[in-house]
Amino acid sequence: MADLILHHHDPSPFAEKIRLVFGLKSLPWSSVQLPMVMPRPALMPLTGGYRKVPVLQVGADVYCDTRLIALELERRHPEPSLFPDCNPGLAMAVGAWSDRSFFDPGAGLSMGLNKSLIPSEVIEDRKGFFNFMDFDRLEQDIPHLYTQLRANLVLLESMLADGRAYLLGERPGWADINAFFPVWMARGNIGDAARLLEPFTNLRAWEERMQRIGQGRRTELDASAALAAARGAEPLPAGGVQVDDPLGLETGARVTVTPDDYGRIPVEGELVTLTDLEVAIRRQTPETGEVVVHFPRFGYRVNRAP
Repeated sequence: MADLILHHHDPSPFAEKIRLVFGLKSLPWSSVQLPMVMPRPALMPLTGGYRKVPVLQVGADVYCDTRLIALELERRHPEPSLFPDCNPGLAMAVGAWSDRSFFDPGAGLSMGLNKSLIPSEVIEDRKGFFNFMDFDRLEQDIPHLYTQLRANLVLLESMLADGRAYLLGERPGWADINAFFPVWMARGNIGDAARLLEPFTNLRAWEERMQRIGQGRRTELDASAALAAARGAEPLPAGGVQVDDPLGLETGARVTVTPDDYGRIPVEGELVTLTDLEVAIRRQTPETGEVVVHFPRFGYRVNRAP
C-alpha cells in the first residue's frame, strides 16, 4: 500500500487534478473508489461529513480541497515542482479562476446535455450539492452555458498565443493542471467537444502535452484498509493558532469548518492549526482513532461550534 491514499471516483474532474499531480511527480498512490452520491460511509469517519471529492489521506492526516492537497504534496515531494517558475501565488490564482468561472459552465453543460442519461439518484444528489445550477432550467440554459465555456476557452487560448509550451513557461505545473481539468471534463462529458475545441490550435497542442503527463503509479485499495491505516498512525504535530488571526480563536476550541461556495456541510472538531493558509481540526471515531482533518483557509468559513 502506498503512503498516499486518494479517496475519489474516476469521473471527478477535481480528482483528475490530483491524479495529474501524481503523474507530474511520478508518485505511487493508492486509489479508494467512492460512490458518486452520498452517503459515503467508508469516508465519513475520516472527514466528519465533508462532501467534496477528492480527499487525500496520509496515515492519520486527511487533506480536503485540491488547493491544500496540492500544497501538501509539494511539501512532501518537492521535485519536480508544481511551481517550476517559482511563482506559486500566480498558479494558485489561476485555480481561483478555473475552479469557478471555467468549471461552472462546463459542469452545467455536462449535466444539462446528459440529463436524460444520468441516473435519477445522481441528479437528486447534485441538486443539493451544486447550488450554482438551476436544475429546473438546465436544458434551456444550454446555449448560455456554451457562451460561457467558449469565453473561457478563448481566454485560455490567449494565454498560450505566444507559442509557449505551458502557461507559465517551458515546464508544466499547478497553473496548467488548474486550467486543464475543465478541458478534460469537456472532452469526457460534452458530446460535441471536438467541434467546440477545434478552433483553438494552441490549446489543443497544450492539451496533448498535458495528457502525456499521466497519473503516476496507481494501485487499488479497499476502503477498510484505508481506515486501518488511519488507526495505525499518528497525526503530524499541530501547527498552532496564529496569534494575530482575526477570528480570535484559541488552540483546542471546538469549531466548525464549512466550504463557502457549495457542498456546505460543516465539519466539527478541535482546533489544532489556524494560519493564513490552513485550518486543521482534530477528530476521533472508533473506525479511525484520532485523525486531523486539514482544509485550506481560502474559501472556508471557520466558526466557533455552537
